[in-house]
Amino acid sequence: MKIGIFGGTFNPPHLGHVRAAQASVRELGLDRLLVIPDAQPPHKELAEGSPEGEERLKLCRIAFGGIKKCRVSDMELRRGGKSYTVDTVRRVRESFPQARLYLLMGTDMLLCFEQWREFEALLSAVTLAVFARSEGEERQIARAAENLRLRYGANVKTVKLELTEASSTRVRELLPQRRGREYLTEGTYAEIVRLRLYGAKPEFAWLRRRAYAMLDPRRVAHVAGCEEEAVKLAVRWGADVERAREAAILHDVTKKEKLDEQLRLCEKYGIRLDEVERREGKLLHSKTGAGIARYEFGCDDEVYGAIFWHTTGKEDMSLLEKVVYMADYIEPNRDFDGVEELRKLAYSDLDRALELGFAMSIEDMRSRNIVPHERTLGAFAWIRDRKGQ
Repeated sequence: MKIGIFGGTFNPPHLGHVRAAQASVRELGLDRLLVIPDAQPPHKELAEGSPEGEERLKLCRIAFGGIKKCRVSDMELRRGGKSYTVDTVRRVRESFPQARLYLLMGTDMLLCFEQWREFEALLSAVTLAVFARSEGEERQIARAAENLRLRYGANVKTVKLELTEASSTRVRELLPQRRGREYLTEGTYAEIVRLRLYGAKPEFAWLRRRAYAMLDPRRVAHVAGCEEEAVKLAVRWGADVERAREAAILHDVTKKEKLDEQLRLCEKYGIRLDEVERREGKLLHSKTGAGIARYEFGCDDEVYGAIFWHTTGKEDMSLLEKVVYMADYIEPNRDFDGVEELRKLAYSDLDRALELGFAMSIEDMRSRNIVPHERTLGAFAWIRDRKGQ
């Protein structure tokens, strides 16, 4: 039985790691590959702001989950302290006494291998499998392997990889800039965004793709228009443009869901409802959409609030809440009596536009024998009184 041991911080696990694992299984003919995130690497400190071990473990399980014969192990995390490879190899040997063990590593690790703890014991227990990403690295590996063979009787194999620009350090730098998605599996990236690990902010193209997939196709144009309008209003009034984009892209993600599904989502996300809302599914998509934004896309409280209140409004709305409410109302695809007046007003006096918008909504509902929600009535009264001061 051939078993590969692939350790590291995996902080985060990227496509370079995944391709290395795939190549190792294929080229070494492994029966099993153990991916083992470490608790604390002995040769360096974890980068500041790194996720907890359990989060890195989950990211690894997502990243490597599609590779047959690959298992992600928590043995070093459970052991705690500095993660010395020799201890891990001994633990694997106890579980698989007859197996042939391969220790996977990069060229840089091979070149400093004689500095590892109990490296001679390691060399007697494993075959070193070293990743080569270029002809230059292959030559380095060959020289180092010959030296280890002559001095210690080491066995070293080379695993050829395609050159990749991915590195965990680079990915950590890119994620807060809404970049770096191309270096991660889809599931890994989604989980990083969901938890906002590494200060990650979602790439807008990715966020649109995910959000649009949740919509009735006929609503995509409206959501795109709302994003366009929200950005313009945010720029005009000094709101956070990136938060305005996030809120606008996600504001209608549950719009197509029926009442029973809306109620289920409210229960899932702990959203409290009044009696009117429990009967009126149309009032709930803003609340459940906010829940999706927070718990599935990691959006902060400001974005959550802007989505949560974009249907009824409320008293004393924040600037971002006002921007998203108005963007939803006047986006370029809207066509109703008075919309042009409302559009002009939104760029000259935002509160006055809100007052008019609430008034128009209340009048429209009453004309259709619908009782306006008390939140909308309260929002209208609050901003009317405030404008009258």
